[in-house]
Amino acid sequence: MGRAEERRAQKRGGSAPRSARGKKPKKAGIRRFFTWKKLLAYFFGLIALGVGAFVALYMYVDVPKDGKYAARAQATVYKLDDGTVIKRDGAFNREEVPFQKIPKTVQNAVVAAENKDFWDDSGVDLQGTARGILNTVMGRGKQGGSTITQQYVKNYYLDQRQTVSRKVTELIISLKLKNEKSKEDILAGYLNTSYFGRNAYGIQAASHAYFNKDVDKLSTQEAAYLAALLQAPSQYDVVTGTDTGKRMAKERWAYVLDKEVEKGWLTKAERTKMSFPKVGKVKPDTSFKKQYGYFYDLAKVQAEEAIKQSGGNIGAGGYTITLSIDAKRQAALEKAVDDQLWSKLDPSVRKIDKAVQPGAVSVDPKTGKIVAMYGGKKYLEHQINNASREDYTPGSTFKPFIYASALANGAKTQDGKPINANTIYNGDNEHVIQGPGADGYAPENEDQHSYGPVTVEVGMEKSINPVFAQMAVDVGLEKVKDTAVGLGMNPKVKDFVTKPAMALGAMGQSPLHMAGAYATLNNHGQKVEPSIIKSISRGGSDISLPKSSGGEKVISRDAADGVTAVLKSVVESDDGTANKFRSDRYQVAGKTGTAEKDRAAWFTAYTPDLTTVVAVYGEGDGGKQEPLYGAGGLPRVNGSGYPAEIWAAYTDAALGDDATAKFDLETDNGAATQAPPPPTTTAPPVTQAPTTPPATPSKPPTTPPATTKPPTTKAPETTPPTHHTKPPKPPKPPTDPPTGNTGKPNPPGDNGGPGGDDGLHLNGLSPSPSS
Repeated sequence: MGRAEERRAQKRGGSAPRSARGKKPKKAGIRRFFTWKKLLAYFFGLIALGVGAFVALYMYVDVPKDGKYAARAQATVYKLDDGTVIKRDGAFNREEVPFQKIPKTVQNAVVAAENKDFWDDSGVDLQGTARGILNTVMGRGKQGGSTITQQYVKNYYLDQRQTVSRKVTELIISLKLKNEKSKEDILAGYLNTSYFGRNAYGIQAASHAYFNKDVDKLSTQEAAYLAALLQAPSQYDVVTGTDTGKRMAKERWAYVLDKEVEKGWLTKAERTKMSFPKVGKVKPDTSFKKQYGYFYDLAKVQAEEAIKQSGGNIGAGGYTITLSIDAKRQAALEKAVDDQLWSKLDPSVRKIDKAVQPGAVSVDPKTGKIVAMYGGKKYLEHQINNASREDYTPGSTFKPFIYASALANGAKTQDGKPINANTIYNGDNEHVIQGPGADGYAPENEDQHSYGPVTVEVGMEKSINPVFAQMAVDVGLEKVKDTAVGLGMNPKVKDFVTKPAMALGAMGQSPLHMAGAYATLNNHGQKVEPSIIKSISRGGSDISLPKSSGGEKVISRDAADGVTAVLKSVVESDDGTANKFRSDRYQVAGKTGTAEKDRAAWFTAYTPDLTTVVAVYGEGDGGKQEPLYGAGGLPRVNGSGYPAEIWAAYTDAALGDDATAKFDLETDNGAATQAPPPPTTTAPPVTQAPTTPPATPSKPPTTPPATTKPPTTKAPETTPPTHHTKPPKPPKPPTDPPTGNTGKPNPPGDNGGPGGDDGLHLNGLSPSPSS
């Protein structure tokens, strides 16, 4: 049969003709290597090769006679960018204890937390190890789960490198170790080599560091807390950690006890009666100078997380952690606090002066790096970092996030008008808020002052409470919270609930998180997560760090720049709460804020080059929050007082002659271009937007940017209210206004005048303003 006949037979669905001997012709070329029989042979051959290689490695790798970890342990060095060493974690605080001295309560807690099947497993987690090897090969860095045996092998025999060879070696030694050591010896070795925070290596050192007692004296509750620390030692320290870290530590503590119940090591009745133990204070390190203690505390938490994400363990030592603090700017910040605050206080004359606690964070928005930070006057006397604490409320510095959410979501007023800088809101004292979730909330203005109809821009300039309470309801309280969290606020703090009073900054927050949120606005809506870490290296190799700036796009540039344009008015307008801090050298966008009863005062502001948050707290004995009335001899302390004065002095010195003069804004939501209607206190109008139609259906109405010449548009006409409003109270008789540190009357809108930041109650009722 010829080739033509063969092809015809194949087209008809038949097989190729056989040769004269009854065999099919052999496949030619590369196809002859990919028959199903050969593919099956390749598969089994590959398996055999892998098994053979593993057997060879198993025969080759021995369990070391002596542990190498202790012999090769190195110090972890924290230093400034100029090479100044601020801390050397080199005195490894470890005291080994035999298994017999480790009580059953501790054993059960650690096994429940880290490897609940430890007593019955083979010593390895093949699935977790395979996942770890795959992540390493693909460059992801994060390791899969490990058993207690594998963690002990890594701690005691190996190093912390994330390589395939190290992981395979760990697996083999772990498999062999079960034949050479008892489970009791392995658990004792793990507990004696693990890092628990507070420079404590091993369970005995940890017991003394946190409870000032030997390990065999620990209660079940105390043992559960030490077991919980193994997951994140520095973060879960309930004395020095953040509010978020403390909450997570308690959740982990509860998890450990619940697992003990699950395993039958603890009864449900016993578990129910248990409460979180009292953890001892940290013994201060007397070697810290200046602000170094505060730098170290924050750097250690951030470094620990970064190293953990890369698959390492900070407790292994040997890391060099370089901080991002700029020596020149740090010196400028410390001098500004000394000159503008400490020099004006005298605790011997005024008891309240002893309660004053300042905190500040300054961030480069382009890099996300912290260039200066102030945690407190003396670290050895006050180890709570005022720059990262989250227990004081930020007041009206929250209001820009409401406007940001309105622009980002294309929100409209109750009568369907898009919200922008020209939108008219009712600024009267105790104006009843309308809409879902309002529940009759009627926030007061400072000094019960009523403004009548005002634009959003004027509302921001004078910090008028009803404007932003109504706007928050118009946008949607959940959307406002989502925007604020996306920008950088911590959602896991106390009282961050979706009620109208949220609009007045009634939740706890730290200068660190507020700096991140404002820096994100300054960075045109791209996420900024402030970091004090410039670099981390070990053994000459740099560790990959999380991105601090320029990552996720939180809100559009149009929305972010629109907020900046309005915040400029707070400083540049004659009616702005921070108008005395305008600069001839560079533009400033910012917001003042004062917590209820003057317990805290804030100034959160930025130039094109720096975002800086300054807060002043009132902290009495035992950490109790105290009103700052009379501090420094002033009637009250507000955001435009000490915080803004520190901010201005620092910023002038920190920027020097290299300051960028103007913001680079690209927005259709610039500052207001229409004059607000004349104020009235008798007939508050409904909210009303300008008559200019929106540019597109999906965007708010376009108004020229702040840099353009305002058009000659008439002010919008007001109409009678269409919903019930509570008649405003008449303003109080005029009195002599309190003065700020300069001796000038405080501008309206920030506790020194009408329109301030009080009313921070979450029950939906209008509280009495501060006097």
